Formats: sequence, structure tokens, C-alpha cells
Amino acid sequence: MSFLIDSSIMVVSQLLFFGFGWLFFMRQLFKDYEVRQYVVQVVFSVTFAFSCTMFELIIFEILGVLNSSSRYFHWKLNLCVILLVLVFMVPFYIGYFVVSNIRLLHRHRLLFACVVWLTFMYFFWKLGDPFPILSPKHGILSIEQLISRVGVIGVTLMALLSGFGAVNCPYTYMSYFLRNVTDADILALERRLLQTMDMIISKKKRIAMVHRNMFQRGEVHNKPTGFWGMIKSVTTSSPGSENLTLIQQEVDALEELSRQLFLETADLHATKERIEYSKTFQGKYFNFLGYFFSIYCVWKIFMATINIVFDRVGKTDPVTRGIEITVNYLGIQFDVKFWSQHISFILVGIIIVTSIRGLLITLTKFFYAISSSKSSNVIVLLLAQIMGMYFVSSVLLIRMSMPLEYRTIITEVLGELQFNFYHRWFDVIFLVSALSSILFLYLAHKQAPEKHMAL
Repeated sequence: MSFLIDSSIMVVSQLLFFGFGWLFFMRQLFKDYEVRQYVVQVVFSVTFAFSCTMFELIIFEILGVLNSSSRYFHWKLNLCVILLVLVFMVPFYIGYFVVSNIRLLHRHRLLFACVVWLTFMYFFWKLGDPFPILSPKHGILSIEQLISRVGVIGVTLMALLSGFGAVNCPYTYMSYFLRNVTDADILALERRLLQTMDMIISKKKRIAMVHRNMFQRGEVHNKPTGFWGMIKSVTTSSPGSENLTLIQQEVDALEELSRQLFLETADLHATKERIEYSKTFQGKYFNFLGYFFSIYCVWKIFMATINIVFDRVGKTDPVTRGIEITVNYLGIQFDVKFWSQHISFILVGIIIVTSIRGLLITLTKFFYAISSSKSSNVIVLLLAQIMGMYFVSSVLLIRMSMPLEYRTIITEVLGELQFNFYHRWFDVIFLVSALSSILFLYLAHKQAPEKHMAL
């Protein structure tokens, strides 16, 4: 009876997650598109629902909600479904919709979709060769074999996003990195933009006048045709035609300049607004957050370097370790086990909420940046693939943030994985991503004033 009640709770929560994923798809991703493939919508919502269910089971593990056997069953079921979706269903439909957009292959799209899926499976399986994730004890399609490969891709994505976010967040929030923009700078650039637009209009008028004169002289209608006509048009030119070519080249150059000036003007307006916003109470709060995250970024880069150099992976979760150090230093009586449970719950909850929110915001921006009416279905499926792998990898890494007694079922379900490898791999990719982001943002920040001066 208790198993049925536990299963009912899980089904209801999965339906709620599915409904949220469905609404997010309709209201955010596809609100500007009329043509919708319900298969894509269902696959995206199912991936989102089962990804969130894994986080829900982590919370249930800490709080002790549901029976231990029920949690174990739903962990197994959830992992099997999410792996089935990520390894078999989503790649097949990506191949199917890619082939459907190619007119020559449209007739045999099912056959070519199978070829694309088999190609994906080959490279997906070969992914395990260079990494210490293979285990000869398990079968080819066991959970361990599949989740180990999904984990490598997901942890790589997580580390790349985390490295960039750790650097970009303080760069975005801190007023220290803002350029000093005045109203005079904006007015001067707007004046240049208007002058450029006036020059484009005057030159286009000249081109229109030349075309009208040519039309009146009959040079447009009496143009020679055929092979000899082409030779004649190349070897002889009418008066003013050379001028026309030069004017058109000048117009093209001025239009490119006007685009650059417009973008620079918009950038100056945005920077001016950010300067005004930084003076408000909320802006000062975010500025403080920027300094906090910059310290965190330096600490994270330092710790990642230490972990890589000394091949170190923590055995206890950070919360318990931090409480133990504090208690020993202060010499006070403190129930470490009790408080580590509650603080771990809060910490894991914050990690889960921020991970889901941050990923959904990133996916929405990415979708709007590159989607079109033809490619939207493929992009949504790619985002579903990234989202599923990201959340599966989050479970692998969040496991280390949990006290030892709460890791038991997760470790049993995930199987004999090399958990230490995933943490080391995360540190390596995070360090590369963070250092690359620092270099990129430094060059972008340095070139911005030079570009403004050049324009």
C-alpha cells in the first residue's frame, strides 16, 4: 500500500513537471512560431519532467520522504527512461528532422534518420575509449555504460558553462568594468550616424538620377543581347557607368559604416543605462554581488588548480567538513550530523533551483539567437539533449555535496562509476573555460574604447 502511495506522489509530481515543461515550450520557446511538431513538444517536456524528478529524488533522499525501496525503484525507473530518451529517442528525431529539411532525402527520410542515429551511436560509444569509464563487468547497454558516457558530455557542458559564468558574472555586475560614457559621447556618435545616413541618401539619389537618364536615352531597353552583346558591353561602357559603379561601392561602404555606428550607439546607450542603474540601491547590491563572485571565482580557480596538481578529490561533503573545522577551531559543543543534514538540504536546494533557472534562461537566449522556422524543431531537440545530459551530470556532481549516509541509494543506482574521475574532469574543463573567458573578456574590454575612438 505504501508503494502505491509513493508511486502516486511521484506520478503527480512528474505530471506537474511535464506541464511546466509544456508551458515553457509554448510560452517561451515557440511563442513566435505557428507550426509546431507535437512529437518535439512531448519529447522536450518528458526530458524536462524526468530531469526535474531526479532533483526531486535527491531532496527526498535528504528529507527521508518515501520508503527506501520506493525511492530506489523510482531512481532506477527514472534513470532508465531518461537514458532511453537521451541515447535513443532524441538523437533519432534530430536525425529525422534534419533529413526532412533536405529536399533530396525527403522521400527516404526514415532510412537516412536511422543512418544518422547509427552514426551518433558509433561516436557516442567510441567516446568511452579515451576516458577511464569502461567497466568489463557490465553489459553493452547497462545503465553504467550509458550513464558514464552521458556523464562525460554533461560534465563537460557544466564545466564550460560554470567557468564562463564564474568570470562573466562579476564582469557583468561590477560597475568597475563599465566604460565612462557621457551624453556628449552619445550625441557626437549620433551626429556621425545622421551624417552618414544623409550621405547614403544623397548618393542613392545620384544613382537613381543616372538610372533615369539612362532610361530616357534608351540605354536600358536597347541593351545588346547574346554572346557578342556581352563582349560589347564589357569592352565598351557608356558615359557615367564607371561613375555609377564607384558610387555604388561608396554606398556599400557607407552602409557598413552606418551599421557599425548604429551598433556602437546602441552599446553606448546600454552602457549609460547601466551606469545610471549602478547608482541605485539594487545596482549597488549587484555591484557587491559582483565583488563576492569575483572572490569566489579566484578561490574556485585556485582550488581547481590544487585539485588537478595534487590529484585531490574530497571525501566528505563541503558542508560537513566546514562545520567540523569551525567547531574544532572554536571548541564548542555542536551536533554536526544534525546541522549538516539541514544545511546540506538548503545548499542542494539552492544548487538545484539555480541550475534549472540558469539553464532555462540560457536555453531561451540560445534558441532565440539561432532559431528559424525550418531549424526550430532540430534546435529544440538539441536543447532537450543538452538539458538532459546537464541534469544527469548534475546528479553525479551533487552527490559529493551530500553527507555520506544520503549517497547510498544514489551510488547503488548509478553503479560502479569512477566518481573521482568526473570531479577531476570538471576541474580541468572549468579551469580551461575560466581562464579562456578571462582572456576573452579582457581583450573585449580592451578593444571597446579603441573601437569607439576609431569610429
